[in-house]
Amino acid sequence: MKKVVVEEKATETSAEPDKKKPLSPHTSTMAMIGDAHIHIDYSSPGVRNRIIFGGLLAYDQLWQAGAHMATWIETNKDLIIDGKMLPAGKYGFFTIPSKEEWTIIFNSNWDQHGKDEYEEKDDVLRFKVKPIISDEVTEHLEYQVNKINDNEGAISLSWEKVSIKFNFKVNQ
Repeated sequence: MKKVVVEEKATETSAEPDKKKPLSPHTSTMAMIGDAHIHIDYSSPGVRNRIIFGGLLAYDQLWQAGAHMATWIETNKDLIIDGKMLPAGKYGFFTIPSKEEWTIIFNSNWDQHGKDEYEEKDDVLRFKVKPIISDEVTEHLEYQVNKINDNEGAISLSWEKVSIKFNFKVNQ
């Protein structure tokens, strides 16, 4: 009888950990509305079977409107939002979610982790919107900039079963 020797090969393991898909991937959205370039940069957390508004995120508390670093919005043109001027620039985008209405905040400190360095005195623009409740779940936080016409657009945020939306005009 012939004897067969099986060689075992050593497998090399890499020092790099497995590349997992991030739970809150970094993303952005942008659009041109007339001459205005609107850019939103954010991290997009998932619902992952959690109650988000009134659960993970307490009502009536400041939220950086994303995960990790504060969400920021940049415009190269002055915008009119809620009848008020938002000068061209880059802003931290914060909200205060509530059941009945949300406070929308554009803050001059756009480069901060979460809301760690948020100060109300740095707010450039604040206004309120009514949330829209849906039966459909938006699994990952999503922003959109939509063109209405050459001079007007809309910004929306959707996550879990809640959406908010506000219109803006490009100041001519």
